[in-house]
Amino acid sequence: MTRIGITGGIGSGKSYVCQLLQQRGIPVYSCDDEAKRLMQESPVIREQLCQLIGSNAYIGQQLNKPAIAQFLFADNTHAAQVNRIVHPVVREDFANWTQRQNTSIVAQESAILFEAGFQDTVDVTVLVYAPHSLRLQRAMKRDHATSEQIEARMAQQMDEEEKRRRADHIILNDGIANLAEQIDLMLTQIAKQQNCSINRNQ
Repeated sequence: MTRIGITGGIGSGKSYVCQLLQQRGIPVYSCDDEAKRLMQESPVIREQLCQLIGSNAYIGQQLNKPAIAQFLFADNTHAAQVNRIVHPVVREDFANWTQRQNTSIVAQESAILFEAGFQDTVDVTVLVYAPHSLRLQRAMKRDHATSEQIEARMAQQMDEEEKRRRADHIILNDGIANLAEQIDLMLTQIAKQQNCSINRNQ
């Protein structure tokens, strides 16, 4: 099985690319969605968050989102502390999820693939790339936010050019380049590369 990591900055369109992969029969694991689920369901995360934040991190069986948000905004270092609790559980959950799939290729969608070190959980990394101005326009329209709000969120993520240097493949989503053709070419290249790797190891 080949594991593909899909990443991209705010407004890059990585979720849309993942939808196109799903249309091609490739299961996609959304780190963001699954992290939210695991923060709600995982007893490991629950115990550690309560130790970190206090018993008010949960109200009954429900995650106390306002309390979590207050903790995160109180100090710039707090997000890293929460991530050290959540990310290992997401890693394990992704590994278990891949074992349940019956396809030759699976994908992981993560906005912070490199920042979180999730590139180590996949075989190939793919960056969905779009010009900064276009990403800004898309995010403002999608989130009904100001340019200042989106720029602030962008500043918290790894620089797109650094991601380009790290990624194995680049998909250009500028509204002009053909996404379907790029995805099909990428999948063909990955299949060839993985077959070559398998042959060399035999």
